[in-house]
Amino acid sequence: MLFEGVNVIEKKSLTLSDIKELLHAEVIVGHDRMDISLRRGAATDLMSDLLTGNNDGVVLLTGLCNVQAIRTSVIAGVAAVVLVRGKQPTPEIIAQAHNHGLPLLSTPFTMFSSCGRLFSKGLRGVEEKIRP
Repeated sequence: MLFEGVNVIEKKSLTLSDIKELLHAEVIVGHDRMDISLRRGAATDLMSDLLTGNNDGVVLLTGLCNVQAIRTSVIAGVAAVVLVRGKQPTPEIIAQAHNHGLPLLSTPFTMFSSCGRLFSKGLRGVEEKIRP
């Protein structure tokens, strides 16, 4: 684990429903997937960063609200996407997320605040190895 011995907050998974509540988020796509377990988080507006590792069980926080962000998330295997700063997707973005079964939410919080809220409840970043 990164920073061994520094974290006093227990590492844990969160459901999409937990994330919705913590981030005061609006569910745009994925109302039927609120029970999925998310084990790690990532935050980026540089979509190529997603393509560098294993994104199984990852929730992505991003300020990018375009079709390419959804396509890259699907290719990278991200489990859910949260748009920050109250971004609202176009019908085309919603259709892309729906067609790929990718939950899509929007939060009024900034990326920094959103990450802090999730981290404080035990969600860790993709750079940290998950213990069995």
